[in-house]
This record gives sequence, structure tokens and C-alpha cells, in this order.
Amino acid sequence: MTEHKKLGFWDRALRNMRGAWDKIASDTGETPEVSVTPGLSDDDRLHLIEHMQACLDARGGEVSARKRAAALGHAYLSLNEDGRKKFLNILAGEFDTDGEATNEAVSNLLQTKDGETRFKAEQKLRKALKAPRVHLLTQFNALPEGVKFLVDMREELIPWAKQNASLKGLESDLKSLLTGWFDVGFLELQQITWQAPASLLEKLFAYEAVHEIKDWDDLKNRLASDRRCFAFFHPRMPEEPLIFVWVALVNGIADNVQVLLDQDAPLGDPEAANSAIFYSISNAQAGLSGINFGNFLIKRVVDSLSKELPNLKNFATLSPLPGFRLWLDERLLENNFDLLTTEQDEEIMNAASKGSPEAALAELLARDKWYEDEQVSKVLREPLLRLCAYYLLYEKRGGGTSTDSVAHFHLNNGAQVEQLNWQADMSERGIAQSAGIMLNYLYNLKTIDINHESYRAGEDVIASSQVKNLLKN
Repeated sequence: MTEHKKLGFWDRALRNMRGAWDKIASDTGETPEVSVTPGLSDDDRLHLIEHMQACLDARGGEVSARKRAAALGHAYLSLNEDGRKKFLNILAGEFDTDGEATNEAVSNLLQTKDGETRFKAEQKLRKALKAPRVHLLTQFNALPEGVKFLVDMREELIPWAKQNASLKGLESDLKSLLTGWFDVGFLELQQITWQAPASLLEKLFAYEAVHEIKDWDDLKNRLASDRRCFAFFHPRMPEEPLIFVWVALVNGIADNVQVLLDQDAPLGDPEAANSAIFYSISNAQAGLSGINFGNFLIKRVVDSLSKELPNLKNFATLSPLPGFRLWLDERLLENNFDLLTTEQDEEIMNAASKGSPEAALAELLARDKWYEDEQVSKVLREPLLRLCAYYLLYEKRGGGTSTDSVAHFHLNNGAQVEQLNWQADMSERGIAQSAGIMLNYLYNLKTIDINHESYRAGEDVIASSQVKNLLKN
């Protein structure tokens, strides 16, 4: 989908939200208007603080409170980026916890002993630690599209909070609220088919983050009878997928995404397939970043497919390696690593004009469309697969987890590194991210929990002998 069409889809969603809130705010009775300029002037700021306080005071009962929240939300949507930053800074600064009240509550707790007095002191401290803005944010939950509004607010707030420390508390409060509301127990697993409403299918175009959907024919092919698409939904956001996964029902472990997505390929028979290949997983709501339910999605889909198609024996992914080339380029710049065999070093140096193996490898990878040169591709195949195996099995973050974000996701879910595939994604993105290499992670239902615990304990990455053999001299 083009950027223009994406913006059109979001514009329609925004208009629907504004229209619903306009109706609530203008229902019979007192209309709590919040008229602000797009940039939120100083005069607007005082008026906005008064309105926010009125929302917290809950004067006039539940109906009035709902109307005030709708008017406040509508005001936020009318602001430009600078105005929204000011709005959020007001929430963060004017409606934060009371430092004196918190200190007093802590002091009282430290002076109490066990029993009823201590219980009351603890309750008072909990109340003091809860910023008034949390109650204000919660009021949006009762509005149509209110939860989606808060999810989108956090999406915008996350990068701003990294730049402005005063917004970090607000972002943390909002994340805590959403974490509670989006507990996996509240989520509904649904299969998305070609018969789904067009408005939902449009969102698959907009939210697909791994393999771009080119057009409606491409989408229809991905929803054919030998394919599946599953998504998690929340009851308060019934038309918005939270995360979705694409599955191909095939024979054997798929090793090339272009073949998998080929619209001209013959239709497969899902009843005869022995493998379910998860070839793309996309988080649809950036505002839910850090709230993990992707691992539950995989397990729920495996369970659903196992019941629908008992002939399925293999559950695996065909996954990108988004961090591999970045890692490799950084290592090559160091010009000091000894990860290849002597024979591989010599072959690379003979194919290039540079002296050291590192410089020669960097030169070959920098060549325009090196992957279309049969000789260069042949020389680089084994060295790059070896380096990729090392990257997957041994490169870790400070906490002992995988450097690669996709690897971390699947290993944390209990998968094992199964098979590296050469020239498996020849798209521009695939070449840039991983030199065209893709990876199969295998989900063995008998070892998922064991693998998860092993990974979380910082033990060696579970991998097949095929991948381990790539590192032998």
C-alpha cells in the first residue's frame, strides 16, 4: 500500500474517533468545551489545566465526567505536534505525584508497627504514589475508541520521553495502565480471511512490517486456502489487530520467501501439508511496545492449527536476521577478528583486491549487486553462513540475550535455531539486513518450555547440528 493510502486509512480512523467524541460532548445538557489553538498558547494552557482538574473532581456525575473526557480528548486531537507535546507536559508536570504527601506517607509507614495501623499507612503510601494523571487517563477507557486513543498517545509519547526526562513518568504510568488492560487473558485469537471486512484487510497492508504486501492480488494470495493469517484482538479495539502472523501450509521446511510468496505457484493442499511455516509476524500497535504477547500468539496458533490439521508435524519459521549485516559491518571496521577458516580467508582475498580478509570481505559486500555475480556469491556463501551461525549462537547483549531482535523473540518463546538458508530473501531489504540469508526456527512442542528456560538462564543457544557444523574448522 502506498504511503498516501496509509495516511488515508489513518485519517478516516481519526475522523471516526473525533465524530464519536463530538457527539458525546455535545449531547443535551452542559457542553464542556475545550477550545484551543493548534500550538496550545499560554492562555490555552491555563484553560486546559482547569478542565483537567474538573475531570478529576468528577463534578456533575458520570455523564458529565464522560463528556468532559470526550472534550479533552477532542482538544488533544486538534493540536499539532508542538501542541501535543505541551499537552503531555501539562499532564506530566501538573498532575504528578505530590512529593510532600509521598514523603509524609513514607515517614508514617516507617514509624508504624504491625497491625491495622501499618495496613492503613501502606494504603496511604500507595495512594500517594499514584499520580492524579492516572485517574484522568483511565477516564478515556469509557469512551468509544478511547483505548485506541491511549495506545496511539503512547506511540507518540515513547520517543518524546527518551528526549525529555519529565515525560518518563507519564509514559511509565501509561504503559502500566495498558499492560493491565492488555493482559493476554483478555485477548481474542481470530483467523483473518479474504472474507474479512475491507477496512480490516486495509490494516494488514498498513501494519505488515516484514514482507510488504504489494497489492490486493498479493494479499489474496497470502489468504488462500493453503495459507493462514491469525491475529490477537482486544474487546475494546475489536477492529484493530494487535499482532498478527502469516502461516504457509507446505511440505518440508520452506527455505526461500520469494518462492513462498510466489503468486504464480500452484495452490497447495492444506490437508496434505506436513509443515506450518510462520513467515511473518508484525506488531500492529507501536503504542503497545514492551507489552509482550507475541509468544502467546505463536503457541495459540500452533494449538489451533494442530487441532484443525492433525497431519502437521513441523512448526517452524522462515525468519529474517535484521541485525546481521549491521553487526558484520561493525566487526569488519574493527579489522581484527578471526572467525573464518584459513581456506575461507584465502578464497575471499583471491576474489578481491584488498589485502586482509576483513578488507577483502568488506570490498566484496560493497560491490553493486554482488549477489548477482555467480563467482562472488559462490565465494561468499560458506563464509557468510559461518559468520551468521556465530552471530546467532554467540553474540549476546549485556543481559545474556541474543543481539538479534528476531532471534531473541523466537528463542525466548522456546524455539531452536534449525537451518540457515542462503539467498532466501533477495529483496532489497533482505540483502541490506542479512545478505539475503534467512533462518528457520523450529518449534518442537515437546521442548518449547525446556528451551525457553534454558535461554532465560543464559545457557548456550539451542541449535541443530547442521548450524553448529558451520562453525567447525
